[in-house]
Amino acid sequence: MTHFPPPAEELRLLDLELRQLDARRAQLLHRRAWLVTALQAAAPRTASAPAPVAPPRPEASAPRVQNVLLVLGGVLLTIAAMAFTLVSWGHMGIAGRALVLGGVTVAVLAAPVPLLKRGLRSTAESVAGLSLALTVLDAYALHETALADVDTTGYLAAASAVLAALWTAYGLLPRTCELRLPLPAALVAAQLPLTLWAVAADAGLFTITAAVLVTAGFDAGVALRVPAGSVRITAVIGAYGMGAWGVWAAGWLSWTATGPSAAARAAALLLLAAGIAVTAAWQEVAAKQALGLSLAAGALTVAALGGTARSALPGAWTVPAYLVCGIALLAAVRVDRLPETVRAGLARASAAVAGLSLLWTLPLVGVALVGPVAWAEQVWSGAPDGIREAVTVDAPWPPDAQTVPVVLAMVALVLLLAVRDAVWRPRALTGVAALAWATALVLPAVLEVPYAVGLVALGITTAGALAAAMWIRPSERPETQEEPAAASPVAFPTPRATATVLALLTSLPLSFLSLTTEAATLSVLSALTALFAAASWKPHLAPVTAPTALAYAAGLACAAGAAADWAPQYIALLVLAVPVAAALLAARLGDGPATVPVEVTGALAALLAVGLAAASADLPMVALVLALCGVITAGTAIRPERRPVAYASAALFVLATWVRLAAWDIGTPEAYTLPVTVPALLVGALRRRRDPEASSWSAYGPGLAATLVPSLLAAWGDAHWTRPLLLGLAALAVTLLGARHHLKAPLLLGGTVLALDALHELAPFIAQVTDALPRWVPPALAGLLLLAIGATYEQRLRDARKMRDFLGNMH
Repeated sequence: MTHFPPPAEELRLLDLELRQLDARRAQLLHRRAWLVTALQAAAPRTASAPAPVAPPRPEASAPRVQNVLLVLGGVLLTIAAMAFTLVSWGHMGIAGRALVLGGVTVAVLAAPVPLLKRGLRSTAESVAGLSLALTVLDAYALHETALADVDTTGYLAAASAVLAALWTAYGLLPRTCELRLPLPAALVAAQLPLTLWAVAADAGLFTITAAVLVTAGFDAGVALRVPAGSVRITAVIGAYGMGAWGVWAAGWLSWTATGPSAAARAAALLLLAAGIAVTAAWQEVAAKQALGLSLAAGALTVAALGGTARSALPGAWTVPAYLVCGIALLAAVRVDRLPETVRAGLARASAAVAGLSLLWTLPLVGVALVGPVAWAEQVWSGAPDGIREAVTVDAPWPPDAQTVPVVLAMVALVLLLAVRDAVWRPRALTGVAALAWATALVLPAVLEVPYAVGLVALGITTAGALAAAMWIRPSERPETQEEPAAASPVAFPTPRATATVLALLTSLPLSFLSLTTEAATLSVLSALTALFAAASWKPHLAPVTAPTALAYAAGLACAAGAAADWAPQYIALLVLAVPVAAALLAARLGDGPATVPVEVTGALAALLAVGLAAASADLPMVALVLALCGVITAGTAIRPERRPVAYASAALFVLATWVRLAAWDIGTPEAYTLPVTVPALLVGALRRRRDPEASSWSAYGPGLAATLVPSLLAAWGDAHWTRPLLLGLAALAVTLLGARHHLKAPLLLGGTVLALDALHELAPFIAQVTDALPRWVPPALAGLLLLAIGATYEQRLRDARKMRDFLGNMH
């Protein structure tokens, strides 16, 4: 059995073991310190040993050096040949010229063959490039000697065609077919003949553009038929480059066409480009580019047909004509024989045309929305005859805007009929609603209806949007759980939210348009207030419609007061009905989503009332408005979840008291504030006794501030010493009491008042001392302060390091 010693014996054994452990630890620490010292002493000798030097890394590989040398050699030989042809040509006879050029060209053309047999492929490519350059010099020499009278442009066309054929044959020979340079060079030369021949024949812009597009089609055919390689890359670059040039020229010709004949010829060019693009998109070789090519083909088709229609229609119908052509593309999407990618590209082209058409309508929609804001500077200056004059009071009417409603309605109809997909159908319906709203917004101004009719139309639009938001059922998501997230890349608003936002947007220009006359303002604001208040009975609309109704109610109060010729301070009393309504409504709503928006709107209306009262400089009315705001906030603070509002209520009551004292021009405010302060402090003490967790700010802050702040303001302007002395003693007592009982409110309020009171008393002496001191003293004192702070900071960092080392050595 295990023997357990008595407790005293066991304690003695534990102390013995601990002393042995401490001795062993001291021995190990001493040995560790000696080892660290030895390693630090040996470190310089170890560092001074020479490090192995790595061999220098070559900056260029051998193949790269070889290619650079070969290219440089070919360029130098080409320059030498050019110098010989241009400078030394005239010093030789005809036979010498022919012999030199012919011999050198043939020799250089044949040189790549033996080089390829020996495996010198890069050298052969360089020599082949030199031979191609020599053939160009031969063509130049031939023109300068024998064909100097031939037209230069025509000769360049013929020479480029001959060179293209010669280089093609050279690149297809059995011996030289391994070279990669001749065929791409031949394709580059083939870009010139057709265009240059058209220029030489003075064929006109239409023929030159056709030649450019035919060349682009030739490049596209080569790119589709030739396997991947340098030839195909060159062909693709040529097809896109020449095609872009030709399409730009054809589009410019179509836009500047002055008659149906010129527009038809430009349309033929655009259709030629569209045919090239759609043919290329149909090929399996161009599968990756099929979507973009088919989209370009659709856009070019729309430009061709729309340009033809534009030449025969008035200017206002230009955009609708293009839009009709874009909508017609959707018929091709229904053709099953077309590849899926081509149909998708055509559909996107139609969508792009519709999007551009909608962009064209934005200026008029913006004028209809923002233009009426200018009436805020011309309130009740008189109603214009028509709604268009009211909308454009300070904004220009966009040109050719008569057909904007037609464009909006056409796009809405296409969305309604064409989009059948289960995912995109609800979003399309949302777009239809937005477009229908935009149509209703701009239609009165486009039709130039009378002013009153325009107001009624906008009111009906607002009511219709609100009715739709009230009665639309919440839509269920059509997407299934198996649908990937990528199918819905953009979060679209729900129909309810869309209708609510549209109603709010319509009400804004309507309210500004009503500022033309007194009757219109009162009628419209009353109707909007009632309309949005009625919509607020729907819980899902209340977070938006209830604050909006309160905002229009505040505007109605201002308008009613102004119509009655009330002064601003009396209008402020009328506006206070809105915060009262907001407080009552918020209490009824409870914790609903509309509570906070309603309370924020009520607070803003209260600020408006205070601002109106302050603008009148009537201090008694300002005090009354502040006191009423305090009553409203006190009523709000009764609700358990709004207890912190009591701070604002107390602040408003105290501020109202101060303003009232200032209005009475009281020289001794303590006579009025102390009777309030003493009961307030007693109430605060009772509350602290019942609830020790209550904040000192809520218990003692209002009572202390009611006396200290007015007294401080009076003492600041008092030239005698009695009031500042008594205030300083009182503030000192409050500060000491706050420090004694660890209360923030008395400590901070008393300390702040004491400091400001002392500053007021010492201000003249401080000014005298400041004037007496040299100018270098303040910077010197600031520098000494910074040095002291820095030294203290450094000392604290050093102490922290010592503590860290001490704790690190502990186990």
